[in-house]
Amino acid sequence: MRMLEPNESRIRAFLASLELDVPEESLDIYMQALTHSSYTYENKLPSLDNYERLEFLGDAVLKIIISQYLFERFPEYREGELTKIRAVIVSDAVLANLAKSINLGEYMIFGPSEARSGGRNKVSNLACAFEAFLGALFLDGQMNFAVSFLESMLHDEVTKVDLSKTKDNYKAVLQELTQGEGAGLPEYTTVKEFGPAHNKTFHVEVSINGEVVGTGIGKSKKEAQQMAAKAALKCLDELSEEDED
Repeated sequence: MRMLEPNESRIRAFLASLELDVPEESLDIYMQALTHSSYTYENKLPSLDNYERLEFLGDAVLKIIISQYLFERFPEYREGELTKIRAVIVSDAVLANLAKSINLGEYMIFGPSEARSGGRNKVSNLACAFEAFLGALFLDGQMNFAVSFLESMLHDEVTKVDLSKTKDNYKAVLQELTQGEGAGLPEYTTVKEFGPAHNKTFHVEVSINGEVVGTGIGKSKKEAQQMAAKAALKCLDELSEEDED
């Protein structure tokens, strides 16, 4: 990716801010990790030169590090409880906050249009680039750094999630499960609304690849979707009775 030479100083500054020393020949992979698709598109560069492929790899790196961390930190937790916590931690919202804590957005490489539209602060951009950076660390043989880097950032966040009901986000758990198995995103459909306008009840179905795998009822669409996702996880044997308590 030598076409990105004008941005080398930006990438070097980012790596220096993390006290990460990388060999000269590895610089390109970190450039790619911080390059948004708007830059390659607007400069008519190969689409493979942005962070999207590294994001795919970084997602796996992220999950294996977090999985091991949770496995060792909570030896008394069952699989379902660990999965709940991990699903929240790997969400775009949490990853974007981690990215902001290291000012990652300030070092990203954007096309002018995306930069003008506030791309440096968009949750999706930050989360994707954060994962891509982890992918770059893996390819550069910097896994020891990646592990210590993530664990130091995640300690307080994991504590907060573990002590809150946020981890009971069945939609997040179901999405992580289906994406991990290549089944795509669950689809939620409101099939019925009943009751007066000020006190409605919603009946929601969740489908995977067109097949209904769970239904839920709630006083809001969000609550009904959570109940549908919970039912789907139970149907898919990903939620034990102990996990429901």
